[in-house]
Amino acid sequence: MSEGFQFIDIIFFAVVAGFILLRLRGVLGRRTGHQPPPSQQRAADESNDNVVQLGDREAAEDVAAEDEDDLSEEDQKLAAGLSQITDADQNFDRQGFLEGALAAFEIIIEAFAKGETDRLRDLLDDDVYRPFSRVIDERQQAGHVHETTLISIDDNSIIEAGMNGRVAFVTVRFVTQQINVTHDAEGEVVSGDPTYVATITDLWTFERDTGSRGPNWKLVATRSPN
Repeated sequence: MSEGFQFIDIIFFAVVAGFILLRLRGVLGRRTGHQPPPSQQRAADESNDNVVQLGDREAAEDVAAEDEDDLSEEDQKLAAGLSQITDADQNFDRQGFLEGALAAFEIIIEAFAKGETDRLRDLLDDDVYRPFSRVIDERQQAGHVHETTLISIDDNSIIEAGMNGRVAFVTVRFVTQQINVTHDAEGEVVSGDPTYVATITDLWTFERDTGSRGPNWKLVATRSPN
């Protein structure tokens, strides 16, 4: 990466930059779970390491520098929150963060569908990991297999940001088109519809201790819009 994009110091989880770009290119139409992948899907698995790259801080500064009279109250609050984060972390970049968040989103839903609790352990805060792990355990005990197919990602945007003490938080809205279906051991559908494409909106909050030497962000909360 060039110096103009200070990605290395703001990695989410622990994957190399080339891996992230490859993951992002492969998002659309991606199947996750234990079902056989489409023939056009990548034949070889990438590393189990999990990366999300972030870039330089110019985008966040541009937002903060806009004339406040031209911003809604909500946008002013977001710009102020992003400025707080850039003050605490000189390497934070809004656009780079979004690219990383998108890669993290794909990694996490794939690991959840496949029941990869070890992989999720490094990406999720304890309060998020516990319910994810519980659902996976219940599914496995029942002999069920879950599959998620990402048809498209229609929105990936920051809606809230700021500082709690020295902890930076960023909430990202993901709007996706998905097919979700669960099969039993015999392959019969027990929930979902393999032909139904649902529009799903997720609000995910990531946090990072800016006083820590570690660059990692973790998913600390998931919710749906009110």
